[in-house]
Amino acid sequence: MSIDSLKKTFHNKRILITGGMGLLGSNLARLLLPTGAIITVIDNFSPKYGANKFNLHDIQNEITTVIADIGDAGIINKLVCEVDYIFNFAGQSSHIYSMVNPLSDLDGNLRAQLTLLEACRKFNPKVKIFFSSTRQVYGIPEQLPVDENHKLAPIDINGHHKLLAEEYHNLYYKHYGIRSVIFRLTNTYGPGMRVKDGLQNFLGLWIRQTLENEAIQVFGDGKQIRDFNHVEDVLDAILTSASMATAYGQTYNLGNDTFYTLTEIAELMITITGTGRIEYIPFPKHRKAIDIGNYYANTRKIKQKIQWEPHLKFPEGLEKVLSFYKKNQNQYFS
Repeated sequence: MSIDSLKKTFHNKRILITGGMGLLGSNLARLLLPTGAIITVIDNFSPKYGANKFNLHDIQNEITTVIADIGDAGIINKLVCEVDYIFNFAGQSSHIYSMVNPLSDLDGNLRAQLTLLEACRKFNPKVKIFFSSTRQVYGIPEQLPVDENHKLAPIDINGHHKLLAEEYHNLYYKHYGIRSVIFRLTNTYGPGMRVKDGLQNFLGLWIRQTLENEAIQVFGDGKQIRDFNHVEDVLDAILTSASMATAYGQTYNLGNDTFYTLTEIAELMITITGTGRIEYIPFPKHRKAIDIGNYYANTRKIKQKIQWEPHLKFPEGLEKVLSFYKKNQNQYFS
């Protein structure tokens, strides 16, 4: 969407972005700032999540930043009172971490979400919410591409909690009229993502490994299929839905019709940078147990309903992201 189009929806509107120092939240804050929106971000700045203060360093004096957890009722009750839109991106997104620390994942992805929804019910039931969920709610695909009618059978703790959080949003919409739109994200990448390790996603780790001329560690034979969306395209879909009354109460896949094998992705990164090499290693048992195999999304629903489709081709987007991290290694690699 153009800035002029965004201004029509968001000028002088009060915006709350949860998880505001992560990939989605920080890019959204930067995108909405020129519209004249009044922006507050909240983030608990947990080391196990994707928050990075550098993500907002250039606009920190133009927005309000709250370092807190959305599960803190005393704080979130006050923050939701007068906002028009909540972009609900907070949560623990590591599937590996969720299996090791299931109660922590429960707190971040369920208890905190209920606290937020209760605050909206009590203090601002007219607010509009946009919730970022995950493809992991589907589990292992029974057919490809995966559409929204696919069986919901998550195979890790994080997927189960995200699915329940979806159901909470739907319940609060049906019973209390609190409008929300749910987006099931695939591999989202862009400037500001966590790259120092593979806790949140493999692509971030591969970016660091490539730029440091290390081996790109590929689990298994590298033939697994994945699709990707650049953060610009993800936010375009979410913001487009904000101006469409028919979007509320709906769940949409965000994904891409173009997909790549892991080997193709690694080879592309090496071609772009001229550094790195591929190293195939056995699938760690604890990772293999929650791997969903091949995946790419059917996005026909969102294309038909809100006329969205991704515009940034993966090779182009990846080149932009690699350039960003090459310039900002000191802020993200350790």
